[in-house]
Amino acid sequence: MIRAAKLSDIPRLAELLRQIHAVHAQIRPDIFRSGQRKYSDEDLTRLLADPQKPVFVYEDEAGMVQAYAMCAFQTTENETSLHNRKVLYLDDLCVDENQRGHKIGEQLYHHLVAFAQAEQCDALTLYVWNDNQGAMRFYDRLGLRPLKTLLEHPLNTS
Repeated sequence: MIRAAKLSDIPRLAELLRQIHAVHAQIRPDIFRSGQRKYSDEDLTRLLADPQKPVFVYEDEAGMVQAYAMCAFQTTENETSLHNRKVLYLDDLCVDENQRGHKIGEQLYHHLVAFAQAEQCDALTLYVWNDNQGAMRFYDRLGLRPLKTLLEHPLNTS
């Protein structure tokens, strides 16, 4: 079952945040510190209270949260060179490492698409690390296509 996250989910969200951070730290140890997570419990408390930053979880039949998706509404209004747009930005999606391959992430993603449509969004967007080949394949399989590319010229090679 997919539902809005609640405060009682914070310990499990924290665990999943550690898992996804470990993936990023393995891919880019020059950027991500090992053993950390993106959001503190206090950050999560604020996120869950912000209607502009919806958080969804996938809960299994036993009531265990097995995945999450953290989002944020982004709008462009009254800018001379841009059309007015409302976008649902997918900030973070994580499926428990022991549950990957069971289509949980796909179900969660399709829920986000339906949610974005119901909220009259023009698009759902996200960033993915190029070296995260599993995530790249996942999003490609779901039909996402590159919108823009952030390039990097590393200056500190030590």
